[in-house]
Amino acid sequence: MIISSKKIFEACYGKYGIAAVNIWCMEQVHGLFRAAHKADAPFIVQTTPVARNYAGPEMLLSMISAAAKIYPDTVFAVHLDHGTKEHALDCIESGSYTSVMIDASHEPFHLNVAATKEVVAKAHAKNVAVEAELGVLSGVEDDLVVDQKSSKYTRPSEVEAFVDQTGCDSLAVAVGTSHGAYKFSGSQGLQFDILKEIQQRLPGFPLVLHGGSAVNFEEIQRINAAGGQLGIDAKGVSTDELLKAIQYGVCKINIATDARLIWTRVHREFFKLSPAQFDPIIPGKSFMDALESFNLEKFELLGAVGKASEIKSKHYEDR
Repeated sequence: MIISSKKIFEACYGKYGIAAVNIWCMEQVHGLFRAAHKADAPFIVQTTPVARNYAGPEMLLSMISAAAKIYPDTVFAVHLDHGTKEHALDCIESGSYTSVMIDASHEPFHLNVAATKEVVAKAHAKNVAVEAELGVLSGVEDDLVVDQKSSKYTRPSEVEAFVDQTGCDSLAVAVGTSHGAYKFSGSQGLQFDILKEIQQRLPGFPLVLHGGSAVNFEEIQRINAAGGQLGIDAKGVSTDELLKAIQYGVCKINIATDARLIWTRVHREFFKLSPAQFDPIIPGKSFMDALESFNLEKFELLGAVGKASEIKSKHYEDR
């Protein structure tokens, strides 16, 4: 069942987290939906502008629609991740998205407000929720590249005015994470003092953590053992920090890097260990199985197991 992310956030706020998983291929869709079906866990399936350019919007949305039929008990939202104003408006008009992200965080505050406010007006007219971003995350995701010098934490003093002026439904905050596999340096982690003050200023308002992948060190080691050259300093968000962030209003945890690492590990090991094989279905099945296991663990970690049925029951009660 496709449902608004607003309904999902109302159910999970302060209790459990929602995995928002980027997809770009069929194997990912199966691995995600299969795990959610088994775990009875709500989730958000995300497409980025780059993934839409790669596979085509129709292909991605058709795979999601097919998965909804194959796994009919799943409860999920369909979201555009890191869209420009033009991307967001296009997805709103398509009628296939329940939420969109407008990322104008690199702009000055007033221009970010103006762009977000325009998208919100168009989105709300079609019952589409809007995620905005305040503060800038460093790192690399798809074609988004922001160096460390250009990144900046979200200023708690700005969040109330931003939400009031834009009318956005959720807010992505920069509190220490970054995109890609190299999220932290040294002992740096999430800045909970900033997150705590944001929650105090926006009580009950859903926050979003971009760059929420764990970056499993074992995956890095296996990739390198199979010929990869990833730095051993790659580091993600720890379990303890994720769980603590949920208590401070983080409802949505974006996950992309972990799936990419799994894809790389599966295929590097396939080519190294099975050099006589050339059937893409073999690593494809391994990738689906590995993603299913990963997502099951993530749903369990975030406390989302068994919550899809609760959301579905509440949805029908409210109708």
